[in-house]
Amino acid sequence: MPPLPLPPSVPISWYLTLSAILFSLGVLGFILRRNIITVFMSIELMLNAVNLTFITFSYMLKRVDGHIFSFFVMVVAAAEAAVGLAIILTVFKNRQTLEIDEVSSLKN
Repeated sequence: MPPLPLPPSVPISWYLTLSAILFSLGVLGFILRRNIITVFMSIELMLNAVNLTFITFSYMLKRVDGHIFSFFVMVVAAAEAAVGLAIILTVFKNRQTLEIDEVSSLKN
């Protein structure tokens, strides 16, 4: 039985362009925003953009390495989410604000 033809797919460059746009939005959010939650979400957006790049190159090169790296990035993101949210809650409990400029001092 002959192999089935592959359906038309989205070009690889579109995935890489989307990843670059998502990463750029994450960097802009990290640099320009003053709210800790928004900065936290921007970091997560950058991690997801990197995952998309890993998966795209893994598919393009027909290797599994990108999938493994992506899995490790997801594990790090999950740990970062747990620890980061705990820190954010503690900061809010102690300072009653989530603005970076008001929280940046280490003094009470």
